[in-house]
Amino acid sequence: MIESVAGLLRYRLLVGSLVSRELKARYRGNVLGFLWSFVNPLLLLLVYVLVFTVILPVHRSPAMEPYSLFFFCGILPWTWFSSTLLESSGVLIAGSNLIRKVLFPAEVLPTVTVTANLVHFLLGLPILLVFLIWHGRLTWTALLLPLPILVQYVFSLGLGLLLAALTVHFRDIQNILGHVLHLAFFASPILYLYGETQGRLRQALRLNPMAHVLVSYQQILFDGAFDHWQGLAAAGVVAVFTFAVGAWFFDRLRDTFVEGV
Repeated sequence: MIESVAGLLRYRLLVGSLVSRELKARYRGNVLGFLWSFVNPLLLLLVYVLVFTVILPVHRSPAMEPYSLFFFCGILPWTWFSSTLLESSGVLIAGSNLIRKVLFPAEVLPTVTVTANLVHFLLGLPILLVFLIWHGRLTWTALLLPLPILVQYVFSLGLGLLLAALTVHFRDIQNILGHVLHLAFFASPILYLYGETQGRLRQALRLNPMAHVLVSYQQILFDGAFDHWQGLAAAGVVAVFTFAVGAWFFDRLRDTFVEGV
């Protein structure tokens, strides 16, 4: 794990260059260009406001009101997480022309994917912060936001390395992953309040690292009070372990990538 971190730091300029290229390529040919990084989360928020206030105006706990804002505090980081895993699963195959170059460090590609989606998440945050200020919910706890971001980044990078290495040899993972993430979405406290869950659902959520990360986002941004330290710390330990396993597995399969892609 230490060698992997050192390697990524050594290639940080390459990662930065590829992230910049990825972001430019994503919006190349669009009239609004990078403005879509702000427009997309705004449109996403407006859609959920319409759905949950007009189309599906069901009774909910007062602790979740305004519900569209509560939901947005969870769906924004979840979009970063799910997009990262989906893109990471095929990043080595898509970058086969780079992988075949002897001196190119393959671990850079999953890192670029995770970092590029992190930038999109950060660009969407101002939209969320503006609506939090509008509803008077933004407090000093927002200063703790780097903590869940760091845990999610390490966790996503570990899973990204693992999925990228596995997909080279098992292409079915790309087809299965979307369904797994769809199930994981409902197994995470995005649509409902973690504190109101009971029984087996509560026990299952405790075993889900992203559940603790999402609860941390919701408390820091929406509630304005943070007491989920133990859950976030446990998710941090799992994130470091996941990164260690992902980096080790990626390194073990490194020599087979050229043949697989």
